[in-house]
Amino acid sequence: MNTLGTLYLVPVPIGNWDDITLRGLRILREVDLIACEEYREARRLLSHYGIEKPLIAVNEHTEREAIDEVLHELSAGRNVALIPDAGTPVFSDPGLLLVQAAIAAGVKIVPLPGASSLLPALVASGMRTDAFVFVGWLSPKREKRRQELSQLRSEPRTLVFMDTPYRLFPLLNDAMEILGKTRNAAIALNLSMEDEEIIHGTLGELCQRFGKRTKKREFVLIVEGSK
Repeated sequence: MNTLGTLYLVPVPIGNWDDITLRGLRILREVDLIACEEYREARRLLSHYGIEKPLIAVNEHTEREAIDEVLHELSAGRNVALIPDAGTPVFSDPGLLLVQAAIAAGVKIVPLPGASSLLPALVASGMRTDAFVFVGWLSPKREKRRQELSQLRSEPRTLVFMDTPYRLFPLLNDAMEILGKTRNAAIALNLSMEDEEIIHGTLGELCQRFGKRTKKREFVLIVEGSK
C-alpha cells in the first residue's frame, strides 16, 4: 500500500522576486509536481529560480477536472505543491476545491507562510489591526456593490477591500458615498514593487485624487471601521 503524498501550499512573490522564502524554494525543488494557476506565470516564476517540474493547471476553468489528476499523484505517494500566480494560494485564488478534496482523501496538507498583500497593506494603513474584516472583492455590478457597502456601514472593525486595478475609482466613489467622505482610509499600490506607494487620507480625499484616468495598478483599500 502506497503512502499518501503531501500537498504543500506555497506562497510566491506578489511582485518582488526576493520575497519568496528559502523554505518555499526548497519545497518547489523537492516536490514531484506543481499545481499552478496559469502555465505562463508558473513557467516564468520557475525559470527565474532555475526550477523545472511537471505542471498541471488548477484554475477556475480546470479545477474540477484537475482534482482527480492531482489526487491520483498524491495517492501514488508523490508530493505536490500548489502555487498561485502571485501571493498565497487559495486566498482569493483557485485551489479551495482541491484542498477540500485532499482533506476528504486524508492527504496531509502543509501551508507555508509567505508573500501576501493583505497584511503589509493593513499594518501600513494606520488603522486598527486587532480586529479587521477581509471583505475582498465586492460585486462588479454597481447596484449590488452599493448594497454590499451599505451592509458594512456600521461595521466597527477595519475593512479590507481588494479588486481589479480598473475598478479602483468606482469602488472608491461608492465607498465615499455609502460609508462617508470623512471616513479615514489608505490605498496600498503595487506592494513590493519599485513603484510601491501607500496613500493615506479620507475617502473623499482619495476619491478626488484617484479619478477615472488614474494609472491602473494593483491595490488594497483599507477603510477604518465605523465610530
